[in-house]
Amino acid sequence: MRLGGSARYLAEAANQQELVDLVNWATEHSVSFMIIGGGSNIVWRDEGYSGLLIVGKIPGLEVVQEDDQTAIIKIGAGENWDHAVAWTVDKGLSGLEFLSLIPGTAGAAPVQNIGAYGGEIATSLVEVAVYDTQIKAFGSIPAADCGFAYRTSRFKSQDRGRFVITSLVLKLKKQNPSPPFYDVLQKYFDEHDVHEFTPAAIRAAVVAIRSTKMPDPSVVANNGSFFTNPIIDQAQYDQLKDQFPDIKSWQSGQGRVKLAAGWLVEQAGFRGVHDEQTGMATSDKQALVLINEHAKSTADLLAFKQKIVDAVQAKFGITLEQEPELLP
Repeated sequence: MRLGGSARYLAEAANQQELVDLVNWATEHSVSFMIIGGGSNIVWRDEGYSGLLIVGKIPGLEVVQEDDQTAIIKIGAGENWDHAVAWTVDKGLSGLEFLSLIPGTAGAAPVQNIGAYGGEIATSLVEVAVYDTQIKAFGSIPAADCGFAYRTSRFKSQDRGRFVITSLVLKLKKQNPSPPFYDVLQKYFDEHDVHEFTPAAIRAAVVAIRSTKMPDPSVVANNGSFFTNPIIDQAQYDQLKDQFPDIKSWQSGQGRVKLAAGWLVEQAGFRGVHDEQTGMATSDKQALVLINEHAKSTADLLAFKQKIVDAVQAKFGITLEQEPELLP
């Protein structure tokens, strides 16, 4: 977003020893520390950060084990996520292609359990290798113990700041995915006469779709989708459906329904809005994307965000939740 204050200290950790040295330095100097990846899903407070910001840069792309049906791969936490996805697709492996073009690093992917077009990293993850800053030791956490839920995990909630993810181990398939696919993806296949659903074909479709909706954060100041899709109970959904027959939604299991946050924002009048008061805008292609056009501070961004939250609440009785983390 090109907003927020400065960090007092910043350093990169390109391997495990550098990570340990930096954490020890912070401890010895009584300085707080924080580890980030690419920073594309972070909103920084205007006050800045008085501690040490550690940027994870640990590399690695490796096939650990494989048979006729599957492959176990290991990805270093500092790898660019989309580059890692492309690497798996080039090997004909399926499982990550739906998550193409999501910005950030591999280490950040499990933190918010990234997902798109019907795919989620939790589906393929076997375990994460971590450095436990509480006990100052390396270890691993199986996927079943990561506390995955919609766009969250234990790393984002109860254990926030405790573990530094150093690498991911994932199990991918050597077979092509099969329908049904996410609606917008199936529409793309139909329009482009695609009938062989290889990982490469799916990645190409996802990249094409995302490229039309999601501006590149290295070019246009944005955090991608700024709000998560609300999940409500069936009774509340039925009431909304009566009022708004065209409401976009998906069944979420256990009597819950997931609403399309972008549809809610658009219906509340915030698609393609340019707010002169705050210098913020929403994309004319995807209402979920908030863009910094000429905002001066994070306070401007949060004020604009609140206008959207209030408008959606007033129209639908739904309170939108911000997806990017507000740090520190």
